Parts: sequence; C-alpha cells; structure tokens
Amino acid sequence: MYKINDIVKCTITGFKEYGIFVKVDQEYDGLIHISEISSSFVRNVTDYGEIGEEIYALVIAVDESTKHLKLSIKNINYKVDGKSMEERDNSGFLPLKENLNIWINEKLQEIKKPNIK
Repeated sequence: MYKINDIVKCTITGFKEYGIFVKVDQEYDGLIHISEISSSFVRNVTDYGEIGEEIYALVIAVDESTKHLKLSIKNINYKVDGKSMEERDNSGFLPLKENLNIWINEKLQEIKKPNIK
C-alpha cells in the first residue's frame, strides 16, 4: 500500500528515548527513529510533538509482513504539510528587493504632486 518517498499523515502514539511511535492508519504503524528526526542534535524526542498530535512523515522503508513503516521528519515540514524544505517558498526578501524601487518612486511621485484642495 505505501511505498518509499510517500508522505503520510500519522498520529503520535508514544515516545521512547530512541524515537517517536506513530499510527498511520488502521493497519500500519511506524517509527521515526531519533536519527530521522533532525539533522541537528536531538536532546529529547518529546520536543518534536505530543501524543495524539497529527504530523506528516516521509516513508523510508516498508515492511509489508508486519505492516510497519520506517519514517523520517528530518527534511520536511512535518507539522504543516509534509512538503520538503526545498519545495517550500524560500523567496524571503526577494519580493521586497524586486519592488522596493517601484514603491519608493511611487511615494516620491505622490509627495511631489501639488496639494490641490
């Protein structure tokens, strides 16, 4: 049913010092190993969610015989939509850079207009 690189919505069911346990659907459960939580040091896995919270995870391995998924939240926006961090809009200040001169010129024109009443 699931395949590697699928993004799945799941519910956190438990924590151990080595990872986060989740329920994916009626049949499948999964583990997000501590090494798949963040590229940075993970002090406490409970910092990444709460029991009952719905999150998104990336499927990195599937065991059909046990209906168990190995999952990762390392490089995705797991709290919002599961999209890869690279897919997200990283435009930052680009709109400001592209429009600043236009906005300045518009304001200068507005200031220079005679105030007729």
